[in-house]
Amino acid sequence: MQNLSWRKHIFQTLSLAIPVCLSNVGHIAVDLADNYFIGQLPEKTYGQAAVSLAGALYIMILVLLIGVSYGLTPIVAEANAQNKKDKIISHLKHSFIQNISISILLFVLLIFTAPLLHQLDRPTEVTDLAVRFLNVVMLSMIPLSVFFTCKQFAEGMSDTKVAMFITIGANVLNILLNWILVFGNWGFAPMGVMGACWATFIARCFMALAMFMYVFYAPRYKDYRAGFHFKNFSWQPIKEQLRIGIPSALMFVLEVASFSIPTLFIPGTSQLAAHRVSMGLAAMTYMISSGLGAAATIRVGHFLGLKNKIDLRRAGFSAMILALIFMFLAAVIFIVFRFKLTSFFNNDPEVLKYAAPLLFIAAAFQLFDGAQVTVQGALRGIKDTVVPGFIAFFAYWIIGLPASWYFCTVMNLGVQGVWFGFILGLAAASAGFLWRFNRQSSLT
Repeated sequence: MQNLSWRKHIFQTLSLAIPVCLSNVGHIAVDLADNYFIGQLPEKTYGQAAVSLAGALYIMILVLLIGVSYGLTPIVAEANAQNKKDKIISHLKHSFIQNISISILLFVLLIFTAPLLHQLDRPTEVTDLAVRFLNVVMLSMIPLSVFFTCKQFAEGMSDTKVAMFITIGANVLNILLNWILVFGNWGFAPMGVMGACWATFIARCFMALAMFMYVFYAPRYKDYRAGFHFKNFSWQPIKEQLRIGIPSALMFVLEVASFSIPTLFIPGTSQLAAHRVSMGLAAMTYMISSGLGAAATIRVGHFLGLKNKIDLRRAGFSAMILALIFMFLAAVIFIVFRFKLTSFFNNDPEVLKYAAPLLFIAAAFQLFDGAQVTVQGALRGIKDTVVPGFIAFFAYWIIGLPASWYFCTVMNLGVQGVWFGFILGLAAASAGFLWRFNRQSSLT
């Protein structure tokens, strides 16, 4: 068997990754659009602070669902390489059952946890708005379970472009709805911050419906429509997906929680708003690298099915190389344009005083962030998720989270101290994941 050159690996990874990257950016762009429109309101600072609190809790719960749904992709990629259609149909059907059921449980969990935000030592107007915002955005949990099931199935089939177009369409819809609902255009009453919330919910429902309709009606998937008929239930496919999905979800939660929990440490409304603005920009670059990680999962899973160790390793490392190149460029942009970028979302001098320096710190962890997320994707491709879960726990909860608390509260560095902790956690994670993939891919 002739192996692919590094150049071909780079181009094949890019061809798969670019649509996923744009789709991922679309998810964050919804958030950035909300941030921008809220930033035009008189109450922009406490509005962004409230959304930051609500988002910290919501995203920790949402990534559980996203991580579990990721269990479908490597299984479909491997089965597709082996032309096992019956296996793909079975896993698609059970993925729907599994993910919708989990989304309902997580929705109920959010109902009971949202009021806890009132117990935080924050101004009442901030926590009240955060709870109201969360009560609406949590409704999107169930439609998102449908979207991610269909998306991960399509990605496992190396079909990444349609999800990109659907996400772009959802962003256009979200921007239009923000303009209508936040400011009260076209005869609607102005809703302020809550208008951004309802715009996001409606856009996510559109994403779920569009992705479901595509997978169900697309001619290329007509042989897989039995996956939409929920008969002959079996625990075996769910167990196989959860063996990959649960550790993946826990890794996501460990990482996201190490970024979300420190929100509770950050003193003052202005610093919290600055954190929201800068984190949105840092999340944008992360999601592009995450798209490269998704391509690594697909391609590594494909070569695992073909039992081709050399191309399997090259598929994983080529994705990481591309991520490092992109994140280096992103770091340069963050440093050079840190004031212009942050002022676009909030021009309050008190917020900018904290937000611009945070992008300088974000530049420092770009390479670590790009490496860890792409190598995580490669590890999912070889179905290695348990040990990486322990690596994630050590990196984010033993190193990163305590460091954020120490720098923020003990050293009194405020929000900047929180971000210094991010650097240490991501550096440890990237080193651990890289060691694991290099070792396990050599043994596969």
